[in-house]
Amino acid sequence: MDRARLQDLLAREQEQAAHRCPRSRDAYARADHLFGRVPMTWMNKAAGAFPRYLATARGARVTDIDGHEYVDFCLGDTGAMAGHSPAVVADAVQRRFADLGGATAMLPTEDAEWVGAELARRFGLARWSFSLTATDANRWAIRLVRAVTGRPKILVNSYSYHGSVDESLIVVGPDGRGAARPGNVGAPCDVTLTSRVAEFNDLEQLERELAHGDVAAVLMEPALTNIGIVLPEPGYLEGVRALTRRHGTLLINDETHTFSAGPGGCTAAWGLEPDLLTIGKAIGGGIPAGAYGLSAELADRLLDRADLDLVDMGGVGGTLAGNALSVAAMRATLEHVLTEDAFARMTKLSERFEAGVRAGIDAHALPWSVSRLGARTEYRFASPAPRTGTESAAAGDPELEDFLHLYLANRGILLTPFHNMALMCPDTTDQDVDLHTEVFAAALADLAG
Repeated sequence: MDRARLQDLLAREQEQAAHRCPRSRDAYARADHLFGRVPMTWMNKAAGAFPRYLATARGARVTDIDGHEYVDFCLGDTGAMAGHSPAVVADAVQRRFADLGGATAMLPTEDAEWVGAELARRFGLARWSFSLTATDANRWAIRLVRAVTGRPKILVNSYSYHGSVDESLIVVGPDGRGAARPGNVGAPCDVTLTSRVAEFNDLEQLERELAHGDVAAVLMEPALTNIGIVLPEPGYLEGVRALTRRHGTLLINDETHTFSAGPGGCTAAWGLEPDLLTIGKAIGGGIPAGAYGLSAELADRLLDRADLDLVDMGGVGGTLAGNALSVAAMRATLEHVLTEDAFARMTKLSERFEAGVRAGIDAHALPWSVSRLGARTEYRFASPAPRTGTESAAAGDPELEDFLHLYLANRGILLTPFHNMALMCPDTTDQDVDLHTEVFAAALADLAG
């Protein structure tokens, strides 16, 4: 690739963004009282000199404060998988908060049992508890597995994503040993004291780490997502389950992003048998929500332990967890929006998106690859597709990524700012996908000169 041409094109798109979005640019310049000038510092990941500011959002469309409408394939990086403000969820939230009144009363609602039963039906885990984020669900699951096994360490895959969980911020270093993930902020201790790590798709490395006998649980995504989609090779997930059982280690599936694989995530789609499962973001239809499920056997073991304070100060739970508003939103989303029929349509759209991207790549004989996980598709600047998190991280090209993201945004299309991920929601259309195919092809033609 002509890097000088890429730099020129990126500068052109940055200038065009500043010209198209003066109100967003000025709002960012005035945000003196926000840490990093944004509500959360990761919002600075947006390509360009400033982020676009949200005005309205509905279904698969968002509009910025400059009046530009976008086809949204970012969808809150999975948080809006149900689409923005689905009517049935908005009605449920309105009814709970305004009509009936009360979001945080420290009292259960009957909706909670419905949601727990539905999650059990979809994912196969018998007992459920709620959080506000998948990060908290992971944190609490970690405490539970340490308590029940008496083991101190958690094993994760290199460059997997489990939110801001301290134990997960470990990667395989150049020497093949665990090391702190670059950029980790204020780690409470050396991450190797709490964690072990193995590459995704590497059963030999996993077995070596489990052989130490100090791993309470493997916390993993069934497919890596936040470093770009990395799919499991044939037999890998079955091997993980066999090894964890052999070494007396529990298995936690984090389905927060891999929920895109279907109504029961990868766990149902691929017949997986975790001991615990964590999920968040998408199940609340845009309202903060998360959950973790446990097998009946594990739940009974924990509840039978008189030495564990699961009610008050045991470190599991929070005042807002399981609040009536979040639970009402989860019920509406699971019952009426992210249904089996919706996932079938979303997956077909994702297949169409994948085909359009492949056509653009093949037209220029680019050494890139495309991976898809149900309703979610990702393209990478490497071929063949990376098979581990470390390989996927090495395949990044921030300058090229910024150009493509800005090119698309300046023409009315949003991808997730962290990588080249496109997610379909129930409101996404064939025309939305075809628009991306057309604009993506134009971007590649521009790069080719």
